[in-house]
Amino acid sequence: MARFFKLLAGALAALLLVGTASACSTVSTVDVATYASVIDVRTPEEYATGHLAGATNIDIRGISFADQIGKLDRGANYFIYCHSGNRAGQAIDYMVSNGFTGKLTNGGGVDAAATATGLEIVKN
Repeated sequence: MARFFKLLAGALAALLLVGTASACSTVSTVDVATYASVIDVRTPEEYATGHLAGATNIDIRGISFADQIGKLDRGANYFIYCHSGNRAGQAIDYMVSNGFTGKLTNGGGVDAAATATGLEIVKN
């Protein structure tokens, strides 16, 4: 019985590690032209401090997040970033669970996303 619980604990730990992997960015470089949109899921205040040129701000913590995401083409590709990659991962998980089938790329934080895309960081 103890062996069963050890196996179960190991399996749960593995699932937890795999489940949180979407919060991490492993993007090296991407061709922005292959994405319908670059989406910044940080707050408007964070967005104003510096965001990728041309990025759309859809605050994952905002009350209109679901509505704004719901207006997007579910079959298109999106490059999504935030401060560290955590909220981008959450947004991607939400999008997948709501029928998005295109390529959803977690760009990580602003600096990593700028490096990956070659887009300039601009301020409002």
